[in-house]
Amino acid sequence: MNTLAELLAIKEQMQSQVVLRQGKTDSGCKLHHQVLCCGGTGCTSSGSVKLIQEFNDEIKKNHIEDEVNVIRTGCFGLCALGPVVIVYPEGTFYSCVTPEDVPEIVSEHLVKGNVVTRLAYTGIETTDPNVQAQIKVALNETPFYKAQHRLVLRNCGVIDPENINEYIAMDGYQALNKALTSMTPDEVIQVVKDSGLRGRGGGGFPTGVKWSLCAPNKAPQKYVVCNADEGDPGAFMDRSVLEGDPHCIIEAMAIAGYAVGATKGYIYVRAEYPIAVHRLMVAIDQAREAGLLGKNIFGSGFDFDLTLRLGAGAFVCGEETALMTSIEGNRGEPRPRPPFPAVKGLYGSPTVENNVETFANIAQIILNGADWFKSMGTEKSKGTKIFALGGKIHNTGLVEVPMGTTLREIIENIGGGVPNGKKFKAAQTGGPSGGCIPASLIDTPVDYDNLTAMGCMMGSGGLIVMDEDNCMVNMAKFFLEFTVDESCGKCTPCRVGIRRMLEILEKISDGKGTLEDLDKLEQLAQYVKQNSLCGLGQTAPNPVLATLKFFREEYIAHVVDKKCPAGVCKGLLNFTIDKETCIGCGLCMKNCPADAITRTDYIAPGHKLASCEIDPQKCVKCGTCMDHCKIKSISKK
Repeated sequence: MNTLAELLAIKEQMQSQVVLRQGKTDSGCKLHHQVLCCGGTGCTSSGSVKLIQEFNDEIKKNHIEDEVNVIRTGCFGLCALGPVVIVYPEGTFYSCVTPEDVPEIVSEHLVKGNVVTRLAYTGIETTDPNVQAQIKVALNETPFYKAQHRLVLRNCGVIDPENINEYIAMDGYQALNKALTSMTPDEVIQVVKDSGLRGRGGGGFPTGVKWSLCAPNKAPQKYVVCNADEGDPGAFMDRSVLEGDPHCIIEAMAIAGYAVGATKGYIYVRAEYPIAVHRLMVAIDQAREAGLLGKNIFGSGFDFDLTLRLGAGAFVCGEETALMTSIEGNRGEPRPRPPFPAVKGLYGSPTVENNVETFANIAQIILNGADWFKSMGTEKSKGTKIFALGGKIHNTGLVEVPMGTTLREIIENIGGGVPNGKKFKAAQTGGPSGGCIPASLIDTPVDYDNLTAMGCMMGSGGLIVMDEDNCMVNMAKFFLEFTVDESCGKCTPCRVGIRRMLEILEKISDGKGTLEDLDKLEQLAQYVKQNSLCGLGQTAPNPVLATLKFFREEYIAHVVDKKCPAGVCKGLLNFTIDKETCIGCGLCMKNCPADAITRTDYIAPGHKLASCEIDPQKCVKCGTCMDHCKIKSISKK
């Protein structure tokens, strides 16, 4: 493929295949319907692969093969309701679909044109069948999607990620053609600079500035590296982009290579992402075969090729210098900076490194211009941001919103709020590298500067929602346990410092802490933050510092009152049985793993059996007794 004309010819040829997915009909399209089944990790684990086979079998039975086709896509975003199926052109969103549901969808919707209302997701909660029958809400009109602005995720859940022609039909590789045939490398860098795009990997460094620092450096070989080593607990943004739209990363990396003078690139992706790895391999092979990777791309004289590297799952390899060390075949450990990778990076050569979400913005910026991108977001945080929304929230899934969207909008309107009538307590942003936003700041616009000002950080985009049943001391301890395990051990402040911090937190959660321990914890956190070699150690204290800042009274309750207000920390819990309501059924006693429950001599009025009691010396505070007590006679305090 050497010209734009060839690219546009493929796009025109494929238009009839993708036009139905835009809610339109086309006289040139023979298809009446398209059935899109989510092929992301979440829905695949729930059985969507079997659904696809069932749909194909039922479509064949009903003799409508020429009218309907079934496509496996990437993630739709609403992971809590998988497996997900969307039928176009109506855009009907079917949730929690099972193989047993497929015959009904085919016979009713695909053959007769009637929406199967019992499976259709509308975002409107009602059990009234008459109301359900009248509700026909298209995908983009549901509350979950209506407030989003899907820029990075524009093709996820829309195209077949293993078909390069479908990507081309959605303007794929036109930005690369534009860059190579009508722009100089400096002009490409300037557009990225002017757009205000900042790195989405956590630090928020201006992408165009990073490229401009690399471009002037002369070397026989330069590199472009994509950081797809997504290791934050609860984060799956980059994985979903790679699974749903791998070609957008390939195109962006080629553009970056042209801009900085690099001819070789590496995508470093963790081996725990088998679907993403497979689709990247397919996409790279397709791009090479089409002449979009390799020699003389678009007849421009520019050469660029990609290699896939699999990571072994070390969290520290998300740090750019540790990642490059791992690509080189060494143990993933960070390097002192300066020199920065733009000067001396992979194999000692000038290197540009960005994460998946950052690269996923590049093609659209080149195609539509800097002003278009700057029109979204806030003054200093342009564009959109993807969040992996999880924890105590109705709509667990992938959310993309303009920078500056308030936390309330994300949690209440898009996420559907906190379930079970519980109160929102805090949101942890950025995983083990981030901090928590308390309920009192729920109306804070979420962008780089606002989060930094409150002692938090954007991070890669994990957003964990917590309710009143979450203990903030325990939450800080959880993240420190993670970073202690993931520290490479190269520098003393991180290797020793965060372990000492964890020991203090364990002491506090066991009811053995003192007020002096809180001061020590804060001082040590600041020391580790200021003196660690890389981003892992520098940000590891953030969850501790943020919870001390916003929830200090909870720490004081653990230390002074020897109580965990949320009833989470086992060292401060006491399980008791109300002898007046206990019916003596013995279920708690039979299931106690520590044999800590015995019968008393007391029989409550109206009961036939003696009540039970718990020996606090033997109790391991596992909560099994509460789980098995049918009359709720057991409480924890």
